[in-house]
Amino acid sequence: MPAIISVAEVVPPFELKQEKAAGFARELFSNAYKDIERLMTVFHNGQIEKRHFVNPLEWFYEKHTFAEKNQAYIESAVKLGKKAIKDCLCDEQFLKKKIPFEEIDAIFYISSTGISTPSIEAKIMNELPFHKHTKRVPIWGLGCAGGAAGLSRAYEYCLAFPQAKVLVLSVELCSLTFQNEDLSKSNLIGTSLFADGVACALLCGDAIDMRDLCRKSVYPTIMATQSTLMPDSLDVMGWELKNAGLYVIFSRDIPRIIESWLKPNVTEFLQNNGMDLEKIDYFIAHPGGKKVLDAYENSLGVTNGMTAISREVLKQYGNMSSATIFYVLRRYMEQDLLRDTFGLCAALGPGFSSELLLMRWN
Repeated sequence: MPAIISVAEVVPPFELKQEKAAGFARELFSNAYKDIERLMTVFHNGQIEKRHFVNPLEWFYEKHTFAEKNQAYIESAVKLGKKAIKDCLCDEQFLKKKIPFEEIDAIFYISSTGISTPSIEAKIMNELPFHKHTKRVPIWGLGCAGGAAGLSRAYEYCLAFPQAKVLVLSVELCSLTFQNEDLSKSNLIGTSLFADGVACALLCGDAIDMRDLCRKSVYPTIMATQSTLMPDSLDVMGWELKNAGLYVIFSRDIPRIIESWLKPNVTEFLQNNGMDLEKIDYFIAHPGGKKVLDAYENSLGVTNGMTAISREVLKQYGNMSSATIFYVLRRYMEQDLLRDTFGLCAALGPGFSSELLLMRWN
């Protein structure tokens, strides 16, 4: 089974405490809502303490054109993405030796928060000595589900090419999509929740001798994956593209949808692979928000303890869209978990859709 043997994260430079973010939002939205203080409770109830951004708070008071924001995305994505790749390929916590750039067969680039053609991984390949035949697979528009989807597609690549070493790079600079003239409730919620984050994972096929590479004796392998699209749910989450850029679509019904839709989806996936929820030891959940994690627990019947790592990532970093799942996964990989234990990785995104991965620690 293809294995995930290293995960690196890069934290953007500007830290913002949630109290300060709330003050910014109150100033911006107060004239639009008479009940602003009731709405402001989302900043406290979301249980986020801080987030990280590529620009300081002062930047968000100013108006920026779509072109300016997108250029900032490209510059930061290349800089931070390059660092994530370097860190992933030489992380001594996970690897016995540095993996040369030239040995990477493919790069899956995941993002939904900026646009670039050539895509970001091509720009990075012009700055790092990858082989000229390294395959590029940019994946755009899967939002919060993108990181899990990237792992799934990389897993399938490694099944087809068992000697492959593959990178999945996720760069999400959600702050650069911020519209300070958008006074909708969706934007207010987004202002309380989303953050910037960058991460990279290294996957290897079965023909690779993991003993030569892995410092840890136990590491996660991917057994199976499942992608699911809910019909007629295009308006649940996503972007609305306007002249000024990307405007967030964020339905208040997301927790209710999760509670009614997710368990049959998960049950089908696990049963198709000879498993059930009782056999799952670790729940590697994308922390879309406190209400999303609550809905996971209510739907699947998992304990608060099984979402503790996801809640801690949400508390310290907010929702970094597709990158967030790598932050959660890395914290599981840092632990000395038992051999032959099982994990369920889950993320939800626009479509409305889910990405599920069944993992075993080998």
